[in-house]
Amino acid sequence: MSVTPIRIMGDPVLRTPAAPVVDFDAELRRLVTDLTETMHAAGGAGLAAPQIGVGLRVFTWYVDGEVGHLVNPDVVPVGEETEEDAEGCLSIPGFRFDCRRHLYVAASGWNMHGEPVRVEGSHKLARAIQHETDHLDGVLFVDRLDAQAREAALSVLADAEWQGHQAWVPQGEPTPPPVVKVSPH
Repeated sequence: MSVTPIRIMGDPVLRTPAAPVVDFDAELRRLVTDLTETMHAAGGAGLAAPQIGVGLRVFTWYVDGEVGHLVNPDVVPVGEETEEDAEGCLSIPGFRFDCRRHLYVAASGWNMHGEPVRVEGSHKLARAIQHETDHLDGVLFVDRLDAQAREAALSVLADAEWQGHQAWVPQGEPTPPPVVKVSPH
């Protein structure tokens, strides 16, 4: 279990659709732990397995104090409402661009133990779930920008200081998940 280097835009693993998880074993639990620790150390709202070079359909999130993960997700929008908001990516460090996403989503899949999970979210959680699921399909959020915004973003990114590098290692210490106190009543 460790903080793992995060792959940077340009690495082919980020453009390769991830394979479904078939073994819910100790290796998968280690992967989820590595994803969670790396996400926390990087200060991210989510991290998908391809971002650390693992081509499996797994991602973690940390939104509004909630830590979670989803294996083999199936995500569907709930309703037609969308919102455009600033979005960033740990694989495109230091940049944020306005991206349109569905405002509400429902996601189903499994946890690391092979138990079914259903997550419904709106706003930031919905955005994180859609963003991380895109990573599992080999899609980066800049691909979701309208043509003019995408062209402008790619022009700015061409001069990014990390261009030509394959990965970066978050320097922050992994933050422990928040403690959830349960009422005895």
